[in-house]
Amino acid sequence: MPPTSPDDSPMDSWRNERRDQAVAAFQDRIPALYSNEINLHDDVNTWADCETGAPTSLFIWGPLGVGKTHTAWRAARRWVAAQFAGEYRGTPVVQTWRSTALFDALRPDSEGGTPKKLMRDLQTAHLLYIDDLAAARVSPSGWTQERLYEIFDERYVNRLPVLITSDVKPNQISHIVGERVTSRAAEIFRGGVVHLAGSDRRQGGAA
Repeated sequence: MPPTSPDDSPMDSWRNERRDQAVAAFQDRIPALYSNEINLHDDVNTWADCETGAPTSLFIWGPLGVGKTHTAWRAARRWVAAQFAGEYRGTPVVQTWRSTALFDALRPDSEGGTPKKLMRDLQTAHLLYIDDLAAARVSPSGWTQERLYEIFDERYVNRLPVLITSDVKPNQISHIVGERVTSRAAEIFRGGVVHLAGSDRRQGGAA
């Protein structure tokens, strides 16, 4: 992250302090396996740094073990830092979920039901990150797909960013998320689909 300059105004110094606090807090949430810095794909850097013309959302896909999750966590951290450039709009709220845990939380028979607050948090967070989307198993009734549609549609109409990792392309997730979410995803991730290629790093002992 950019260092604080002696020439910074009091407002700049205050904003930089808030940025450093937010980034440190997010760093504490990153699983230990993904805590170290890695080189990111150029298109991922463009999204994470919120460069002019960057897509709002990012869909990272590729085979097992190529570093999708590691990439996403590091990109989200940079995205948090980038939110403090320009006018201060408050500390960004990031919802991070592994798809299997999210689908469990959305099930109608989950403990305590699906809290309205959780749904609202998923719909309104400044960034929603769902990891390993294709790993989730949907409910036979389609209930979880309906809840996902509520989440994605709300974020779609309000242009709120979504970060996804998956083993398959966005147009191949309909069996998981349903046709309506897949349709929304075509526009949500337009210009923001990144394919990570390579061999399974885990087979070689890498994270």
